[in-house]
Amino acid sequence: MNRESDQPSWGFLRSKRWAGYTGLVVVFSIVCALLGQWQFDRRAQARAEIARIDANYANAALPLEEVLPSLDAYSDDDDKWQTVEMTGEYEERVLLVRNRPNQQSVGFDMLALFRTDSGNVFVVNRGWIDAGNTPDEPGKIVAPPEGRVTVHARLKESEPEIPGRETSGDMLATINLNDVADLVEQPTYTGGYGLLSAEFDAATEEPLSAEAGILQPKPERDEGPHLSYALQWYVFIIMAWIGLAYAIRMEYRSLYPQSERTKRQDKKTAERKQRRGLDDGEIEDALLDAHR
Repeated sequence: MNRESDQPSWGFLRSKRWAGYTGLVVVFSIVCALLGQWQFDRRAQARAEIARIDANYANAALPLEEVLPSLDAYSDDDDKWQTVEMTGEYEERVLLVRNRPNQQSVGFDMLALFRTDSGNVFVVNRGWIDAGNTPDEPGKIVAPPEGRVTVHARLKESEPEIPGRETSGDMLATINLNDVADLVEQPTYTGGYGLLSAEFDAATEEPLSAEAGILQPKPERDEGPHLSYALQWYVFIIMAWIGLAYAIRMEYRSLYPQSERTKRQDKKTAERKQRRGLDDGEIEDALLDAHR
């Protein structure tokens, strides 16, 4: 009996169930696309950082006032890693930044206050030191050299504040230059600070071998796995739609096993199996059936 309802139709896709499945795949695809774009953005940021390293790290030192014409100047990261030169004297006061990692240990960064000949204070990170007997106390604090010196330092931007962590005396939670300026209470550069590169006697221009902490090495030129992660998210989108299409196909076959479409698909499947022969699993199944 050929009733109209028995005729093959894709009308079942208009049901609430299949609308829900399709909506779920659409939402999943949107989320994956956003995550993929986020990874592309992170890759772009990493490549921009590599470009800054290549452009600035090996440059000759430029006068500090030329790179930072005002105390709060910082040129959208374009000046990052540029070596700046300044002449003046270190102050005796040293600030410490806690919870700074170095390989397998956590210690402190030493911040020296360098008073330039112009009278402004520039913050110089003189390297990392290990903790002492307790994690909250530093080990040996190395004093900066005395007298007039010329300093070369690679420029970095001020770090943001960390919620829930506060400055305690001369102990900082992060290298936030506004916090440093509040502590120093003197005209202080807040647009950027410097990672110590070299020091020279201002009178003789001879390099100084003053002891310092462990200096930060040259940053790696590594963009990370962001490209592969981004592509993976788009592969997930393709897999989701393939899965939906497969589910629709299986639903159609279960509803209309005798339809011409289903018969043609079964015939093609049988012909493919015949051309390639039986696989090991099918041979084992046939042998088991023969002995039953």
